Amino acid sequence: MDNNSQIVSVRIYNQSYNIRASDGNAARTLRLAEMVDTRMNAIADEASTADSLKLAILAALHLADQLDQMKQRFEDLLRDVEQKSDDCVVKIEQVLEEKRP
Repeated sequence: MDNNSQIVSVRIYNQSYNIRASDGNAARTLRLAEMVDTRMNAIADEASTADSLKLAILAALHLADQLDQMKQRFEDLLRDVEQKSDDCVVKIEQVLEEKRP
């Protein structure tokens, strides 16, 4: 077991779990568990099922969708930054070329 890891008690959909926070960040683990709990409860409020496994799968799909959207947005922003950086390099090279005797 990693020296930074610690066991964190969380509650998700009225069930208690002891989860290893392998990065040593108990607050982050609690925050993630709260996100899952919130999503499962929101789905349960709208769904016709109380089956916790089905709710967990739906919550996982929702969170995976959010992650995928954020990943795509990050990649789009990264491409935009790279393009703007390349444009700046070209402009700097043009200015330097104009300044050469």
